[in-house]
Amino acid sequence: MTQRTAVVTGACGFLGSHLSDRLLADGWRVIGVDSLEDYYPREYKLRAIDSARALGADRFTLLETNLLELGQSGSVGFEALTQAVAQAHVVFHLAAQAGVRASWGRDFRIYTDNNVLGTQLLLEAAKAQGIERFVYASTSSVYGDTDVLPMIETAVCRPFSPYGVSKLAGEHLCGLYWRNFGVPTVALRFFTVYGPRQRPDMGFHRFIRMMMEGRSIPVYGDGSQTRDFTYVSDIVNGLVAAADASPGELCNLGGGSRVSLLEALEVLGDIIGSAPTLDMREKQAGDVRDTFASLEHSHSVLGYRPEVGLREGLTAEVAWLAGISAEPGFPWGVGL
Repeated sequence: MTQRTAVVTGACGFLGSHLSDRLLADGWRVIGVDSLEDYYPREYKLRAIDSARALGADRFTLLETNLLELGQSGSVGFEALTQAVAQAHVVFHLAAQAGVRASWGRDFRIYTDNNVLGTQLLLEAAKAQGIERFVYASTSSVYGDTDVLPMIETAVCRPFSPYGVSKLAGEHLCGLYWRNFGVPTVALRFFTVYGPRQRPDMGFHRFIRMMMEGRSIPVYGDGSQTRDFTYVSDIVNGLVAAADASPGELCNLGGGSRVSLLEALEVLGDIIGSAPTLDMREKQAGDVRDTFASLEHSHSVLGYRPEVGLREGLTAEVAWLAGISAEPGFPWGVGL
């Protein structure tokens, strides 16, 4: 069997590092792409690919460059990225500027550059290469603040944040490049992903550290808002399956149940062994009330079924964070 090559954008991130590990374990060659932006400390990102480097040996390569280099013909980044896409059977496009609350105001330019223009440039590069699949990582944030649950892929999307707008624009670009140029795109909408290596700005990472350190946890709103929490290995299963899905598909990837924030914090308290102290605050702009994924289509198309429940997944994340917290130099950066 011919060894398959994947380009994984955002390879040093939470999801990208886990996906790279899985692909390497399955025998793929992986070309990781990451700009190592300072959204959170570089040290976290470099540590995330330690296992990929160990697993891959000569099958893992990291290109430290920004996808926007694809708009600068003749630059070093342009040449490296173009060659990487030319070698790829599958492009997994996970790189994005993350964060709902940070996407307002003048910083929205960062989101349009990285999430919209970067996606368009990568699709343009893929258009010329005849790749097998282009798998785009989208988000439940495209649905917006809706009372219609579960969220189904055919619903009209009305994003409730600039971040959601930027990710929906990426979905539309994937559809355009599939219908007009035959780029074989598949888009996946992720629902509140958590697990080991989670970014330090993300909810459960912050909550666990605060509880371990005896600090109070800020809760925006009344805490009864619900989320469809999805463990990272389930997302990776969906990504790998999408590499062989029919082009043009759009699928939700969720955890299979709705849990309120207060219920999730109670589970964390049980695992850690101390009840959290809550600091109740006003609801934040862009935060939706509820999310819950319909999984019928993703099961039909990808054979997707979530396997890891919330308590099991949080237990794994607590163990990971407790382990790295004991290491010298943690948290390897400032402002955390």
